[in-house]
Amino acid sequence: MRTRNSHASRSSALGYGQVTSSLLLIFPLFLAYEIGLLLTPAKSGVDFLSRRLFEALGRDSSAYLNLHLALGAAYLLLLTILWRRNSLFLRGVGTMLLESSIYALTLGSFIIFVMDGLVGLEIMALGYPRLSMWSPELGNALVISLGAGVHEELIFRLGMMGASGFILIRLGVSRSLAIVCAAVLSSALFAMAHHVGVNGDAFDMSLLVYRGIAGLAFAAIFYYRSLAHAVYCHFLYDFYVMALA
Repeated sequence: MRTRNSHASRSSALGYGQVTSSLLLIFPLFLAYEIGLLLTPAKSGVDFLSRRLFEALGRDSSAYLNLHLALGAAYLLLLTILWRRNSLFLRGVGTMLLESSIYALTLGSFIIFVMDGLVGLEIMALGYPRLSMWSPELGNALVISLGAGVHEELIFRLGMMGASGFILIRLGVSRSLAIVCAAVLSSALFAMAHHVGVNGDAFDMSLLVYRGIAGLAFAAIFYYRSLAHAVYCHFLYDFYVMALA
């Protein structure tokens, strides 16, 4: 998952993780989210792909499902090929999942401590009802969390943070300053995106700051660990907040 000893990794705006391995590791979450869209009314707010794909397939649920089942079969074939070549990237997946789970469980408490103890802002209730294991809304929470973990990290961390960091480095900004600026910019946009559109939350400064700090935490995990760590942490954190907290 990491190539800390390589010069390319140290000089990259994408951090120390291997992006290719991360994309392979998060594909099951993407697939589960895409299929979950057929079973629940849930949808990630920054998911611009699924609706366009569904429309391109003539709003045919069977075709949509079959396409993703075919993608799943191709993914399993790829894993088999990698296994036979003894180059399977999953050797550290257990450690990654454990580490991401720890990040997810501690992130909320850390952010609230920072806001209350250092910033002086009181976090408002997030407005999610507590769900039982048999609640019909539990599936919705799971699909929303999957979509947020995958799509928001791909857009705001891999896309915006990676691209803006790369551009700043190419413009001659020092790598450290470029990464800090890219992390702050992407985190600010990440926070503001939750308050945009008809389905966005009503504006609240404490909630905006909360999400901005969360974005910085995800940015640090993305840069110093990997995209996969950030995606799984984000997914598990959202599901914990929405369904279990």
